[in-house]
Amino acid sequence: MQSTSTTQVPLLRSLGLSLAALLLGACASHGEQRTTPSTATADTADTDAANFPDPRKATLKEGLFVDVDTLRLFARGMSKRQLYALLGTPHFGEGMWGVREWNYLFNFRSSPGGDYFTCQFKVDFDGKGIAQAAHWKPQACAAVLDPPRPPTPPAPAPMPSEPLRLAADAMFAFDSAVLTPEGRRNVDALLHQVRDASRVQTIQVIGYTDRIGSDRYNLVLSQRRAEAVRDALVAGGVPAAAIVAEGRGKADPLVQCDQAQRNALIVCLAPNRRVELSGKALPR
Repeated sequence: MQSTSTTQVPLLRSLGLSLAALLLGACASHGEQRTTPSTATADTADTDAANFPDPRKATLKEGLFVDVDTLRLFARGMSKRQLYALLGTPHFGEGMWGVREWNYLFNFRSSPGGDYFTCQFKVDFDGKGIAQAAHWKPQACAAVLDPPRPPTPPAPAPMPSEPLRLAADAMFAFDSAVLTPEGRRNVDALLHQVRDASRVQTIQVIGYTDRIGSDRYNLVLSQRRAEAVRDALVAGGVPAAAIVAEGRGKADPLVQCDQAQRNALIVCLAPNRRVELSGKALPR
């Protein structure tokens, strides 16, 4: 009897050790299957920027119209309290504490009073509730934050095909080449048109007189008057190199007069006393 008992004790110990090893192996295998998938899922949820909630589950299914200038104030590093003050309550029932993302549905109009489109906006937070990034769905919605385009300036008007005629009597005192205050106002009225005219290569300023007086005197006077207008244009911002001033004296009269009385003749010849501006366009 003693020999049988002695033989059974080591056998029982061996069986016990084998059973314990099998149980430990099973427990280890079961624990690995439980932890690995859950860890991968959590990492994916935290890092997948495209993981937006179903908009049908929003508490505000119709979306909210938001001021774009207000939305532009969002920046990385904002706290949840700051974001709440800026954009209000998130639209998918997220709470304040322990939540790593807030989701919104925002509406934007394509044009004032026109149709609108809806975008999803998501903000990611770190463990301390500080905003780390923002995402859009669809991604094209990010363009709503682009700075507004400056208004397109109107196309410059071309110089008239006919010369601009300024009455010399309204520009200068009699027998003078000094611009009067009224003459300066007349030049200022032309500055915008002359300075911004499209396709203008050269601006010609041509002075004329009437036939009263000598040819030489009238030629010099017309030149001085043309130069006075040119100088006023340059002072107003027109490049000096673009202006050609020329005096033509009594040439190219607009009217013919034969009054015998001098004062009546001077009045009749007034259209001939003038300064003309014309532009030469750049070749196409």
